This record gives sequence, structure tokens and C-alpha cells, in this order.
Amino acid sequence: MKAYPQLEARFKRLTVLGDVDSMLHWDMSAMMPLGAAAGRAEQMAAVKVLCHQLLTAPEIPDLIAAAEAEQGLGSWQSANLAEMRRQSARARAVDEELTEALARAVSNCEMRWRQAKRDADFEFVRPGLQSVLDLTRQEAQAIAEALDTSPYDALIDGFDAGLRESEIDRLFAPLVENLPKLLGRILERQKSAPLPLDGPFPVAAQREIGLKLMALLGFDFAHGRLDQSLHPFTGGAFGDVRLTTRYDEGNFAKSLMGVLHETGHALYEQGLPEDWGYQPVGRAHSMMLHESQSLLIEMQACRSKEFLTFAAPMIAQSFGRSGAAWSPDNLIRHYTRVQPGLIRVDADEVTYPAHVLLRYRLEKALIAGDLPLRDLPHAWNRGMEELLGVIPGNDAEGCLQDIHWFDGAWGYFPSYTLGAMAAAQFFQAAGESEPGILPGIAKGDFGPLVAWLRRHVHGQGSRLTPSELIHQATGKPLDAAVYLAHLERRYLA
Repeated sequence: MKAYPQLEARFKRLTVLGDVDSMLHWDMSAMMPLGAAAGRAEQMAAVKVLCHQLLTAPEIPDLIAAAEAEQGLGSWQSANLAEMRRQSARARAVDEELTEALARAVSNCEMRWRQAKRDADFEFVRPGLQSVLDLTRQEAQAIAEALDTSPYDALIDGFDAGLRESEIDRLFAPLVENLPKLLGRILERQKSAPLPLDGPFPVAAQREIGLKLMALLGFDFAHGRLDQSLHPFTGGAFGDVRLTTRYDEGNFAKSLMGVLHETGHALYEQGLPEDWGYQPVGRAHSMMLHESQSLLIEMQACRSKEFLTFAAPMIAQSFGRSGAAWSPDNLIRHYTRVQPGLIRVDADEVTYPAHVLLRYRLEKALIAGDLPLRDLPHAWNRGMEELLGVIPGNDAEGCLQDIHWFDGAWGYFPSYTLGAMAAAQFFQAAGESEPGILPGIAKGDFGPLVAWLRRHVHGQGSRLTPSELIHQATGKPLDAAVYLAHLERRYLA
């Protein structure tokens, strides 16, 4: 039997196990009772170890080498093989004991974070986070030695293959320089507030309008569902995509845009190439690309004048409201309102990068050991004051607000702002190549936009590197100038 088919069979088993791990995690984050945390941590650790054993089996390097020597492999097969080699190399750098220990620590810490956030009590979760941080440093060092890079670059590489801190710094530099001035001009322009949208807004009504808009966007409910959790996210398995959101009866706008954001992630997962569904090449390649899809739907499409003009009557009817406050113009003013705030997931697209820049700065310092974990709340609060002029009133509004570090996702945060840049670039390219996209959105028809994304992003899987895909789809490399120009047009034109 040739080596390549053997590898396909092995990686199919690996993908199925990975899907089990994802579904266990979804259950833990969405509905797992706190008392079940220890048992679920053991289950997740066991699955992680099984995945690690498949990736690090002694015969894998020889099978990969033999497969690479085979004749007649197509472009998708070659890309699949390259991704197999990448995943195996990262796994071989880390021993099984460390993989198991980190999986168990992450599972326990994530559950403690849920209670710590509710109680605004960082100290409750700090010992668990310290364990995750210590083990993450060990993992990063091991992978860094294998990749001949820095520990932080090794973590970034786990989410965005090939991306390095130096490239992130280059792409972020124009934002650091231009966004403060842009923010000042926008705040000066929008001195008057929109008319208030008075609640309460029942959760059932919020869920109903969210489901309606998901359907308009093209979400396939035969292969997925929407639930409620402490932190919005998208997860699940091949053919079974799960979304969650959270609701605030005093402000429907947060949950609604959260649903639209997560639907962007879900459309990407549902649009991946079915023929390669259980192979590495059939998966989403990069978290930057994944964030670009959620932010393209939420920020580029669903905060556009075209969409909000269409959606305003539907939203008003869902809550039994009418009057000037529920007019399209007033709703547009609400959804394009720029105001520095404490919470990243609620931030507008002008101030959002500041939230990411803070986390990027802090996690680099934590991984390097330059910032003791006990000082994180103070450093966080000081950074928020410096970047946005706001100070958290408690830890829940500060360093406890995001799940990522407590869930073991170190090196992830840059993907959000890189994704915002890519979203602007994709949306611009899509509109230029398909003139029917914006008129379609104005009628609630997302078909032309989703079809473009299926061809140029979703359906590509991991056949191309993120840089190659962005260049192929848009005609140029990722460029912060496109994002800045989008902000100028939307908020100052």
C-alpha cells in the first residue's frame, strides 16, 4: 500500500478525534456544570493524548517522506501532505506528558474562569492560569527549538502558520500611528447621540431575530445550531457547526451583532470543501482568515447602510416597536456609533484594534516572563487608560473578560485585527468583482457575497497559505491602508 493513502486514513482518524475534542469543549463552555469540570478535564486530556500519539507515531516521518516521493499527486494532495508535515513537526516537538498536563490544566482553568468572571475575582482563577501559563511557556519553548524561532512566534504559528511577530509589528504600525488621530476626528464629528432604543428586549425575541438573520445569511440549520453561553464562540465538528451568543435584555444590539459575527465563522466552516472534510487541507488554515470571515459579515456587511436600512423594519417588528428611534437612519447611527469602551466584543471597529494591541502587548510580556501574572489586572487597567481613556471598574470588565488565555489560546489575539484588515480587503475585492453584492445586501440577499466567499476563501480550505490566499483573492498582499481607508469612508465621508 502506498504511503499517501495510509496517511489520509490516519489523518481522518485524527480529524474525527479532533472533532470529538471540539464538541467536548463546546459542551463544557455552553452547558457543563461546574462540578463536572474535573471529569471533563480528564476526558479532554485523554483525547488530546490520542491525537498527539497519532501525530507522533514513529512511522509518520517515513510515511511522509515516502508520500512526498510518490508520482502523480495533485495540487490538493500535495497541499494536504504539506499540512500533515507541519502538524506532525509541531506535535513531535512536544512530549506526551506535557500535552496531557496542558490539556488538563486548560480544562480546569476554563471552568474556574467562568466562576471568576461571574464574581469579578481574578485571584480565584490566578493559580489555575499560572499553571496554564507555565505549561504554555514550556510548550512554546519546545516548538520554538524545533522551528528555530522565538517562543512567542511558535505560539503565533499555531494559529497563523508562518506568521511572525515582526510581520505583525509591521502591519500594526500604521494603526498605532493613525488610529488615535482618526478616533479624535470621528468623535468630534459625532457629538450628538442617536435616539435611545428603549428596552426591555426579551431574550426570546432576540433569539428569534437572530435566527432569522442567520437564515438570510445562508446558515444551514440542518448542520448546526445556536445556543447561549458565557462567551460567544463557534465550534463543533465537520458537518455540525455550533454557535453561541449571550443576551442582555437592556441592549439587543450586542447579542444581535454577536450572532452575526459568529455566523460569519459558521459560514466559513460550512463552506469548506466537502471532498476534503476529514483531511488537513480541508480545514480552515488560519485564525486570521477565520476572523476575517466573521468580521466581514458583522462589520463590513451587516453594519453597512444597505443592510441596516433593510433590517430596521424587521428588528422593530420583532420587538413590537415603532417611531423615529426605530428608523433606519437612527439604527445606522447606533450601529456605527464610535465610543471607547471596556469590552472588546462590544467594541466598534475604530476602537477595536486598541483592545487587541493591549492584549498583544500583555501576552508577549507574560510569555517572556517580563510581567508577573499577579500584576496582570493592574497592567491591564493601566493599558486601557492609556489606549482608550477608560478604566475597568472590576476584573470582569478587565482581564477576566476574554476566555482565550484561560482556555490556552496564547498568540491568538493578533488574529482579530489582522482579520479585520483582511475583511476590509476581501469585501472591497468582492464588491469590485461582483457589482450585485451591495444591491443584494440592501434586499437581504447575501447570495452573491457568500458565493464569492465560497469561491475565493471558504472553498480553498488550506490549499494555499493565508498570504497566498489573500493575494490571490484580492490582487495584493494584506495592507493596513485598505482598512484605514474603509474607516475613513464609513465614519468621515
